[in-house]
Amino acid sequence: MKGLNNKFLEVDLNHEKFSKVPIPEKILEDYIGGRGLGVKLLSEKLPTNIDPLDPKNLLIFSTGPYGGTIVPTNGRFSLVTKSPLTNGIFYSNSGGAFGVFMKKCGYDGILVGGTLKEPAYILIEGGKEPIIKEASKLWGLNTEDSLNQLKEIEGKKINVLMIGPAGENLVKIASIMNDATRAFGRGGVGAVMGSKNLKAIVVKGGSIKVDVHNPILLKKYVKVAQDKIKVVPITRSSLPKFGTSALVNVINIMGMLPINNFQKGFDERATLVSGEEINKKLTQEREGCYACPIRCGRLTKAGNMKGKGPEYESVWALGPNLGIYDLITVTQANYLCNLYGIDTISCGVSISCGMELYEKGLLNDPSLKFGNTSSLKKIVEKIANKEGIGVHIGEGSRLFANKYNSEETAIHVKGLELPAYDPRGAIGHALGYATSNRGGCHLTGYMASLEIFAAPKKIDRFTTAGKPDLLVLKQNQKAIEDSLVICAFAGWALGLDYYARFLKAITGINYDVIKLLEIGERIYNLEKIFNVQEGLGKKDDTLPPRFLSEPLKDGASKGHVVPLETMLEQYYYVRGWDEKGIPKSELLEKLNIRLNF
Repeated sequence: MKGLNNKFLEVDLNHEKFSKVPIPEKILEDYIGGRGLGVKLLSEKLPTNIDPLDPKNLLIFSTGPYGGTIVPTNGRFSLVTKSPLTNGIFYSNSGGAFGVFMKKCGYDGILVGGTLKEPAYILIEGGKEPIIKEASKLWGLNTEDSLNQLKEIEGKKINVLMIGPAGENLVKIASIMNDATRAFGRGGVGAVMGSKNLKAIVVKGGSIKVDVHNPILLKKYVKVAQDKIKVVPITRSSLPKFGTSALVNVINIMGMLPINNFQKGFDERATLVSGEEINKKLTQEREGCYACPIRCGRLTKAGNMKGKGPEYESVWALGPNLGIYDLITVTQANYLCNLYGIDTISCGVSISCGMELYEKGLLNDPSLKFGNTSSLKKIVEKIANKEGIGVHIGEGSRLFANKYNSEETAIHVKGLELPAYDPRGAIGHALGYATSNRGGCHLTGYMASLEIFAAPKKIDRFTTAGKPDLLVLKQNQKAIEDSLVICAFAGWALGLDYYARFLKAITGINYDVIKLLEIGERIYNLEKIFNVQEGLGKKDDTLPPRFLSEPLKDGASKGHVVPLETMLEQYYYVRGWDEKGIPKSELLEKLNIRLNF
């Protein structure tokens, strides 16, 4: 299949052995690459009901047919594993350039299993056999220092996936950091890598070019796409000018910016930590991923610290969500999360869970008081190092709240903390949270694009009508984007018609929109089957109790709750699942998915 090397690097850490494994053509056609290919491989190779921190768990990194071509935003790549937070399927993707250079070294992906006896890192260098090198002197270092040390050892022109102290200490909200400032951020994937004693994966060099079926036609399609990106307002000006934090003021005005652990949906002080304020007071320069014309990233300086971001979700999670509106404090906490390798969303929401526990008198720790700016950075350090209250916060909000018999303070779905959109303000988006295979995720089926941003068309955010049908479409579409792999932000300007043309020109296979959507449906259903095998069912397709019964008391979403049960029943019907939320046999047969149970 053109566009790919048709080769994975399998790493057996138990025996420090490498194998170069071809991927069958039929699997590539049916699952493309990235998320889809990772989900397929994990489903085939992972034993059921193992602990996510067991050596048998796998880390599967994979790129797609777009990687290393001229398609805009092609630098992203995917990770699939079993999550310590949810105990279910977990998929994530990240940008930068690692995925492209992994592909240039000859591999569409890396599959890592087993565990090392001592801390080490994997070196993958173009034109040479991969090797494992000891990393005892790197163990314990933060991600910035680790990257600098690796550049001293391997040279400056490298790309690195690594864990920080949080991953080493098996903190369940730990991230895998990508060149120190980007991340596979959610689901505790850093703890999986830490459980393997694997400090880093380094790619270096590589000169293999992507074999494209029709480069002239691809160039023509890409020119049209680039012109479109330049004229659509979000990709032309909003994201380049303000980055993702431009959303702070927008979502606050809609009355769905979660305040104090989702107890409110609006606060007039939120403007103090908005993208406009970041741009005015902290931004040093713009930056972007490989082959990205949008360049939404920000290199910033806050007080005596420098770093990247904060992005919208991070500035919210470590700011208004905690009742904190000091931009320097919020930004420095974001930097620390990157240095220690911690997911900012789960970090912020788990801390806010503790703050609500303190507010309710269930936890006696004054550092966990809404609005306490002086203790935030220290709490982040405690999480990374598993010290004091940080031990419990680092387990995620579900386990943290259960310790105090206060389920209602844990704002999660399937164990994964919710992001920065109160679901009571957008009913379809709420259904997306409840039915996401990876847990509380806004990206799996981003209904906010329709309900809030009117892209491509505005729909009533408070009605249930048609939401299940639209959500299924959005979820299938996102599964395809994550498998190609392409940035979600490109989707504001482009769509599946563009993606099908790119793919046909690259692979020579006659992909069209209908075929892509069927592949997306196949991927989503295979993920669901994985979760069913792991014991996740209808009971897990739900929302925290407050969203179902407690109306918002302020802001533009005042008075609303989520009528989930009605939508969920219709969603299962549209999906072709039974009343328990399990895909029916005839659907699986149509999608060529074979059950293992």
